[in-house]
Amino acid sequence: MSSASAAPAYQGRQITVTEHLLLHQKQSPAATGIFTRLLYDLILAAKLIARSVNKAGLLDVLGGTGEVNVQGENVQKLDEYANRILIHRMQRSGALCCMASEENADIIPIPERFSKGDYILIFDPLDGSSNIDVNINVGTIFSILRRNSPAEQDVVADDVLQPGYKQVAAGYVLYGPSTMLVYTTGQGVHAFTLDPSVGEFLLSHADLRIPEQGKIYSVNEGNTSFWDEATALTVANFKGKANPRGKPYTHRYVGSLVADFHRTLFYGGIFMYPLDYKNPEHPKGKLRLMCEAAPMAFLAEQAGGLATDGTRRILDIVPESLHVRVPLYIGSRKDVEHVMGRLRQ
Repeated sequence: MSSASAAPAYQGRQITVTEHLLLHQKQSPAATGIFTRLLYDLILAAKLIARSVNKAGLLDVLGGTGEVNVQGENVQKLDEYANRILIHRMQRSGALCCMASEENADIIPIPERFSKGDYILIFDPLDGSSNIDVNINVGTIFSILRRNSPAEQDVVADDVLQPGYKQVAAGYVLYGPSTMLVYTTGQGVHAFTLDPSVGEFLLSHADLRIPEQGKIYSVNEGNTSFWDEATALTVANFKGKANPRGKPYTHRYVGSLVADFHRTLFYGGIFMYPLDYKNPEHPKGKLRLMCEAAPMAFLAEQAGGLATDGTRRILDIVPESLHVRVPLYIGSRKDVEHVMGRLRQ
């Protein structure tokens, strides 16, 4: 099985996220009262975003704003809304010293009028938002760090530009047929499903584990002509028999990292976004290290999987800048190891 339903200790009980965090407080150094408050405010923001996503066809929130973000991408109305909601809610939490968003070029300071803490929140407010117009799953990805510098000093770049293995917590909220929160504090991966009748995220899957080997590969094959030969042959290998399964894998690709990773987490297999040569002089990855690759890598490893850029463990990469991008290969241990072995040949 790819995942565990609610563990025996929880059977017959409806455990909320906050209750679950408190139950594990002794085992998790991150689960302080301040951290619990931080997570509560993050969950509230997610509920507000979920409400708008679920009404996207009825409200004037579809389509683009006409603006371009720091990534050079067209900003969707729901992107802007989700970003605004997260900043508004989280700057009031009293737990953060700063934030960073995919949509903002620079670090987002906490206004002086609000209390501050030692945590740093990095997020992609609405991953896959271009899919909203056609009613495909999207999500919010988040990463939580602790600052390195003393609390009485101003936040510096080194407080934010930390490698992924230093994350205190990471996760995502998937807005789909049901709204799910999947997160880790370094003590396994747990999933909670929003019960709209009571307005609470209830534990639905405890201690999720990625199958050691899957049967699905996920990649945008429309980019094949922009890959180097080793990458193209590695991806093609999943269509033949000289792979861990000994037979062809099934191809699935949504184009929303949250949706593709969520499927991989539950069913196993591998998600790939390789280095591409669309600009031959400056080949690069697509996904942002700090708000996409690192939090997903933390989840993958906590669930027994692996995440690499092809040569390096994602969680070991020290970001050079806030919006640095990396290639990503993530999923079942055997499938990721197979890719790494082929790329190193």
